[in-house]
Amino acid sequence: MSNSSSFNEFLLLAFADTRELQLLHFLLFLSIYLAALLGNSLIITVIACDSHLHTPMYFFLLNLSLLDLGSISTTVPKSMVNSLWDTRAISYSGCAAQVFLVVFLFGGEFSLLTIMAYDRFIAICRPLHYGTIMGGRACVKMAAAAWGSGILNAVLHTGNTFSIPLCHGNVLDQFFCEIPQILRLSCSESYLREAGALVLSVSLFFGCFVFIVLTYVQIFTTVLRIPSEQGRHKAFSMCLPHLAVVSLFISTAMFAYLKPPSISSPALDLMVAVLYSVVPPAVNPLIYSMRNKELKDGLRKAQC
Repeated sequence: MSNSSSFNEFLLLAFADTRELQLLHFLLFLSIYLAALLGNSLIITVIACDSHLHTPMYFFLLNLSLLDLGSISTTVPKSMVNSLWDTRAISYSGCAAQVFLVVFLFGGEFSLLTIMAYDRFIAICRPLHYGTIMGGRACVKMAAAAWGSGILNAVLHTGNTFSIPLCHGNVLDQFFCEIPQILRLSCSESYLREAGALVLSVSLFFGCFVFIVLTYVQIFTTVLRIPSEQGRHKAFSMCLPHLAVVSLFISTAMFAYLKPPSISSPALDLMVAVLYSVVPPAVNPLIYSMRNKELKDGLRKAQC
């Protein structure tokens, strides 16, 4: 019986076996990665440089773009390198670092999306109190809480996961180090502590999910009561990008981790992982900028 101390690397799941498909995967991921870098960097630059965008909504959007940049940079470059050099290996310490960063960044992102829903609720349902509730100091504390919760969650899960003895080899059926895949390699009953931590995290996830749903129920109830069509359109324009980002993030993550085991397969798990870990950071800038006149104006100013 072997454990985690008997090897110094893990083997990740390859996207393809033939050299041509490996290079195709490299080019596809390179295109997505560059698009994510460009889109999120533009949003960060425009918000930081345009004083008209120094508001709570754009402050949280800047933080979201930073988290998106970090999350896609944690998983995609290593997969690209492996395809380019026809290898599957990731070092033990590299895998631990990847688990920490994935849990930290995605946990922080979901916390931030919850805070952004609260920001939209105050802006639409409590507009007279918006300046008082969402002051500069309060926004910084909320953003710090999102980042801090991600770090604490990552420390808990990374410590638990890599303290578990592994008895079933070092082959992971995923293109990055994912906790459920590592737990499949663990000895029987040795993963119960981490399973308990996962249950706690899932409970918190559902708590945030319910909060977001109830928040948007109240938001849409308030918006539909606005007498002017222009006012309703403006309110919807403020909420729909955030709602689209939340829906994409939650739907892909929930399908990845809650799908029935009977339909699970390495190919399906791989595709779903791409959907929740690679696609959102790449398309979030497009979603937020598509119908946002202020961001478009800021981008034009930056180009000038």
